[in-house]
Amino acid sequence: MKRENILVEALPYIRKLHGSKVVVKCGGHAIVNEETMENIIKDIVLLRYIGIEVILVHGGGPEISRVMNELGIKPKIVDGLRITDEKTMEVVRMVLIGNVGTELVSKIGSYGGKGIGLSGKDGRLFTAIKKGKKKVIVEGVEKEIDLGYVGEIDSVDPEMIEVVSSKGYIPVISPIAVDDEGRSLNVNADTVAGEIAINIGAKKLIMMTNVDGVMEDPDDEDSIFSKMTPEYAENLKDEGVVEGGMIPKVDSCMKAVRNDVEKAHILNGERPHSLLLELFTDEGVGTMIHKG
Repeated sequence: MKRENILVEALPYIRKLHGSKVVVKCGGHAIVNEETMENIIKDIVLLRYIGIEVILVHGGGPEISRVMNELGIKPKIVDGLRITDEKTMEVVRMVLIGNVGTELVSKIGSYGGKGIGLSGKDGRLFTAIKKGKKKVIVEGVEKEIDLGYVGEIDSVDPEMIEVVSSKGYIPVISPIAVDDEGRSLNVNADTVAGEIAINIGAKKLIMMTNVDGVMEDPDDEDSIFSKMTPEYAENLKDEGVVEGGMIPKVDSCMKAVRNDVEKAHILNGERPHSLLLELFTDEGVGTMIHKG
């Protein structure tokens, strides 16, 4: 396609999104890849320049594990869940807010944008309650474990986001919440992104991950579902097609769409400029969840 045709194709999408809010969540796998992260940041800054208010929520699981290993702290993961004791929470806070958050703000600045780092603790942006004990299967035996300083979103106050975003800043949000006792709690970044999208009245929620979207067969790139309703996504969960790390992403997308977020998307952040391709082209490149 000629360059001018690409721009013409993008025009109606740009016009529709101008002045709206879009929440983008980047997973830890994208963050540890320098080239992938730079492409995503370029896209985000471009969106801000054409009048779209972007809110960036980030994870950082692989980086947390790397730093813990360097410090001689063995990560404790049971049934895919990170056990977050006091020492682990210190590392999580240091990595997400001190390392990843500040690096993303710096990258935004290097491409002409204005980023500002936030967490749930800033202005009580989002509060959480400590999760209780969870039953898991370990070596075929059911056990009850305490996840430690892991929280579930209790409330969201979007005022801080609205204030900084209205001044042209791109909020960069770490998924660290605060509880009523002032303790830091680690919250799933997919959940944080979805709850923020709902509470700020976002038009779109976008999950950037390391796969092309929701696929019937993970080994078959042609089996991707380009569009689906929340009801259809729920059926895929029940059938076991949606599993593992894709579950919280799909759950957040379904909840967002059911709570007046117009559309939610799951994209492969490792594909160059997938964010722009999904938002501004007719075909798109990932999985879109919509009301139907």
